[in-house]
Amino acid sequence: MTSALLHGVLPVDKPVGLTSHDAVACARRALGERRIGHTGTLDPFASGLLLLCVGEATRLAEYLTGMDKTYEATARLGVATDSGDPDGAVVATSEEWGQLSRDALDAALCRFRGAIEQLPPSLSAKKVGGVPAHRRVRRGEEVVLRPQTVRVHELTVTGFHPPHVELRVRCSSGTYVRSLARDLGEALGIGAHLTALRRTAVGSFAVEDAVAVGKLSDRSRVDAAFLSPLDALAHLPRCTVGSDSAADLVHGRAVEAAEAPDAPVAAAVCLDRLVAVGAIAEGRFLPRKVLAHG
Repeated sequence: MTSALLHGVLPVDKPVGLTSHDAVACARRALGERRIGHTGTLDPFASGLLLLCVGEATRLAEYLTGMDKTYEATARLGVATDSGDPDGAVVATSEEWGQLSRDALDAALCRFRGAIEQLPPSLSAKKVGGVPAHRRVRRGEEVVLRPQTVRVHELTVTGFHPPHVELRVRCSSGTYVRSLARDLGEALGIGAHLTALRRTAVGSFAVEDAVAVGKLSDRSRVDAAFLSPLDALAHLPRCTVGSDSAADLVHGRAVEAAEAPDAPVAAAVCLDRLVAVGAIAEGRFLPRKVLAHG
């Protein structure tokens, strides 16, 4: 790997069975770079797209974590588990799924589109007092989670083969698809849990453009998938600056941005390279994060 390559974002396709931390560890070994972090946890039973921030780009993770996510999911009706996934203990069963009509399913799904209040699973990475909830639960501690407002932009049935339902979900960051399956089962009065989950997109980034974790040692595949910091933040408005202004930004100084509209978060670009991320206000670019390699 070249040093230039080690500053950017690498989309990877995580397989079932690995934790997100495992995928990061694989990338660290393959790339020979310790500074790698992911921008959104995937459970071990889930597969799909993880965006890994590499090198100096680890400082940009906060600008990627809030993007919408797209999933393909399969729910098993009639069986509820304490975790909402296949790794949990069964807590309730029902055979009433045999009488479920497609119309009843569609009517129940309507409740979970748009802005909804969702209770995160107790066996999740949601932090309670700075500690992941699943750790507290497994230590026998009582965990009290509060409902969170999330937004489900799309919730579509792609396959109905009772007792299984296949769904396509596009939702805001922080949405638990496990909770959607759990709540759908409760709305139908028969229980449900998620049996399969695949993240197919994060914002405009698609899993088809990612490198499989098992292929991280293949230089050509990594090169093809790797994104420069500027490409990774293509969703942000841009402010073009000259070389002198770029030097000021690198040293944390605000610069003139008279022709750029105000924006709470924007990218400062010089010679097609990302120099800084910050805010544009009253004709000035105010840097928050600067990249020395910009």
